[in-house]
Amino acid sequence: MRSAHEDLTTRARIRDAALALFGAQGVDGTSVRAIAAQAQVSPALVMHHFGSKDGLRAACDAAIVDEIMGRKAEMLGESDLASTIQQWLADMDTFRPSFDYLARMITDGGEAGQQLFDALVERTEAMIGQGVAAGRMTAPRDARTTAVIVAAHGIMPLILERHIGRALGGSGLTRDVVQRLTIPTLELYTHGLYADDSALNAALAALDERTSRG
Repeated sequence: MRSAHEDLTTRARIRDAALALFGAQGVDGTSVRAIAAQAQVSPALVMHHFGSKDGLRAACDAAIVDEIMGRKAEMLGESDLASTIQQWLADMDTFRPSFDYLARMITDGGEAGQQLFDALVERTEAMIGQGVAAGRMTAPRDARTTAVIVAAHGIMPLILERHIGRALGGSGLTRDVVQRLTIPTLELYTHGLYADDSALNAALAALDERTSRG
């Protein structure tokens, strides 16, 4: 008879196998049989633990959400999703399945990906509020929209990994590519890109004119 501990270990092994294959090949491109082979169990045992491929996908979604959102204090003290991504990038071999799966969650347009993005925006907005209150950040005109932009920027390396790596002479987000991105990203957030406010003032004037026209 299998013990509860053995069942838990088997369930986690199946979930991790599915997470890796779903992230690499997509849900539609991955069969239950392939997952079972990766986990070294029978397809029947996969069904026993998760009921269906959709049930297995839901378990993978929950595992990734917990990995990212289950560190509220840590993430608010740092920089929302970016802190977790930096940890993953520091050891790509270990975290590659999570990295790939998260990218698919965000781009597939499913409910779990939408909820995750919304939660990231909420968390980022709270982080910005704390930064402003502590004097570390400049108060934005529109905190919500700024949070959306910052959250999207944090996700960008997941979505454009191969293009970013290729543009910087690497293959994906290698350690060298990540290191090269670090200082320019912080410079952009710290000092900004424009040397004066002419572009901002022009945009404000144009928007004011459009508003006055109704």
